[in-house]
Amino acid sequence: MIADAALPIGEVGAHARRIIENVERVIDGKRSSVEAALTVLLAEGHLLIEDVPGVGKTMLAKALARSVDCTVGRIQFTPDLLPSDVTGVAVFDAVARDFEFKPGPVFANLVIGDEINRASPKTQAALLECMEERQVTVDGTSHRLAEPFIVIATQNPVEMEGTYPLPEAQRDRFMARISMGYPGARDEVAMLGARAESSPIDSIGPVVSEPTLVAMIRAARGVYVSEPVKEYAVALVRGTRADRRVRLGASPRATLQLVRAAKARAAIDGRDFVIPDDLDALAIPVLAHRLVPTGRAIGAHDHDGASLTESIVRQIIGETAVPLGSPRSE
Repeated sequence: MIADAALPIGEVGAHARRIIENVERVIDGKRSSVEAALTVLLAEGHLLIEDVPGVGKTMLAKALARSVDCTVGRIQFTPDLLPSDVTGVAVFDAVARDFEFKPGPVFANLVIGDEINRASPKTQAALLECMEERQVTVDGTSHRLAEPFIVIATQNPVEMEGTYPLPEAQRDRFMARISMGYPGARDEVAMLGARAESSPIDSIGPVVSEPTLVAMIRAARGVYVSEPVKEYAVALVRGTRADRRVRLGASPRATLQLVRAAKARAAIDGRDFVIPDDLDALAIPVLAHRLVPTGRAIGAHDHDGASLTESIVRQIIGETAVPLGSPRSE
């Protein structure tokens, strides 16, 4: 049953710490990545985890899914995957002499899309309606998806064999993109001991119920955002559109999602209001993947598009005036 009331902010922080600690039993030394994933979950967004194979992208998604008592769908994207394999298909029932809709794996609270950029653009596009409108339309009939609904997708860097770059419209539907990175030496040594006989993922279970998760999401929605902080968020996003190195800046959807993510981050920290630090911390994961740099900019800086756009957003943060009375933390 979906809860109607929001949790007190203090309780949101307590439950968030339980989830983070549970996931960290599986993911070693990646606190920022775990916090980012939880932030997106509470902000009702979708998360894209991009990195090289073997650094724990899918493990992070599975650990977060196991930490919350809700339904989970898993899609392994491959070049021959069809859109109906994702959304579902209408099957003819010979007894009823009518078509019956068989839901696909997207009909779950948390959907793990593994290696999303190995599927064809046509199959990738099957997720567009799901992610934005929380519904699936098959044969002219719309079917509502579960609530809450979040997609956690992993992808390998586009330079790797057998990948299809996600189009701008698809990337824009992901609230945030993060990278795992390689673990530190100590964390890698600890991993060897912890996984010598079995995977830690098998030993973790839910620490938060679905009604509690929904109540946490409602609490995050209610976090206060002052007018100066809203103006600061708009200034950050508009800065991406004015930069000469950017051919396509962040969309108004990005502004909405940046503020929603900041509200969730504040709730996790036990605050009922957003500060500029929340926006600064989230600007790169929320904005950078939406930017399309000019070809000249990529050549001049000798960077791939991803690292260049992160550098651009970081510079915009440094050059954008902070609202009066809201200093950044040192």
